[in-house]
Amino acid sequence: MPLFMLHNDSSCQWGIWNVTETLDELLDLLPHAEAYRQQMMQFASSSRRLEWIAVRVLLFELLREEKEIAYNSNGRPYLLDGSLNISISHTRGFVSVIVAKPDKEVGIDIEQYSERVRRVAYRFVREDEELSNYDEADTTYSLLLHWSAKEVVFKCLNTTDVDLLQHIRILPFHVAHEGVLDAEEYRTQEALKFRIHYFLHSEFVLTWYES
Repeated sequence: MPLFMLHNDSSCQWGIWNVTETLDELLDLLPHAEAYRQQMMQFASSSRRLEWIAVRVLLFELLREEKEIAYNSNGRPYLLDGSLNISISHTRGFVSVIVAKPDKEVGIDIEQYSERVRRVAYRFVREDEELSNYDEADTTYSLLLHWSAKEVVFKCLNTTDVDLLQHIRILPFHVAHEGVLDAEEYRTQEALKFRIHYFLHSEFVLTWYES
């Protein structure tokens, strides 16, 4: 089983699954494979089916019981039984899931390491934000963390018309292999602040939030 990483404490659980299996191999890891097989046919793309099933496998691995995932009008996932809050993310070859008690807000995001982020940085990096190099010759990790952390804030806000450039700011921080960074949002009247955890890997960056 390619359960790549697992975090478990009193407030939340999260995991990362390295998707190396076929659809049938993933389905074999779920108790009611045929039900999932029928549901996944809503997706035309085989890669989308693989991600969808992998998320359910990871959730089952975290909880050791099956939970049905639904989505609200904003596309935010939730568990039909209301037992936990959940957030989901995926990138090439990996899926991530975080769960916590219903009174806790959570968000998670995973982004593939890629130089392409440099070409779109103007869409999400503000003039009043500072980039800090993990490697002095490479700002890619810093850019990915800004993007990924803002995605986490967006997921936690659970509202429409959020602009990553205009409505979310990452405060200055020094990029390390793992750590925390602070963000603030300007989309809601509450002007919420977030302390976001992160982890760097050669293939991805992971960010998550738990209230």
